[in-house]
Amino acid sequence: MFTGIIEEIGKVQAIQHGGNSSFIKIQAEKILEDIHEGDSIAVNGVCLTVTEFDKNNFRADVMNETLRRSSLGSLKNGSPVNLERAMPANGRFGGHIVSGHIDGTGTILSVKNDGIAVWYTISTTPEIMRYIIEKGSIAIDGISLTVAEVGDSIFSVSIIPHTSEKTILSYKKTGDIVNLENDIIGKYVGKFINSDSRKSNISIDFLAENGFV
Repeated sequence: MFTGIIEEIGKVQAIQHGGNSSFIKIQAEKILEDIHEGDSIAVNGVCLTVTEFDKNNFRADVMNETLRRSSLGSLKNGSPVNLERAMPANGRFGGHIVSGHIDGTGTILSVKNDGIAVWYTISTTPEIMRYIIEKGSIAIDGISLTVAEVGDSIFSVSIIPHTSEKTILSYKKTGDIVNLENDIIGKYVGKFINSDSRKSNISIDFLAENGFV
């Protein structure tokens, strides 16, 4: 489990995908301080397992399913990536619950300055939009963010300077693809109230009437 608070920006040293051998090798510093084989590292929000490491890099295998669901397949040598180690049991929960299991991707439609902040407007699929609510949580490339505005097929977030400086969002521009992970609690609630296997008086209308949506 992760929190969506990025620890450092790493750099892709090598990437290979396709066939029977798909992997990514990433240069890092901070997260290598206590890394072990088998550890989970979120790379642009995608939970990957460390298979090899040395004092400057770590390597992780990447499944075809991961490449299909995420933007990892578009990375190249030299690409900057957000990195976060799994949350320790005694750590602070600064963001929100992030599983590292990407729901899909979105496309940046616009990047606009607003005083010290920067607004990113992103379009995505109806399947992902159904779990996005104003002032709710969303993980974009592994970054825990608050949704500022929601439309039918788009949503916007407003980024403070610290987030721009400490993550790869400052590298992003119109047309770029980003990984998206919906709030896991919202997904479980949606699954429960829409399940055909049990009857419930709880509905989306009921939740909205009582201030939960």
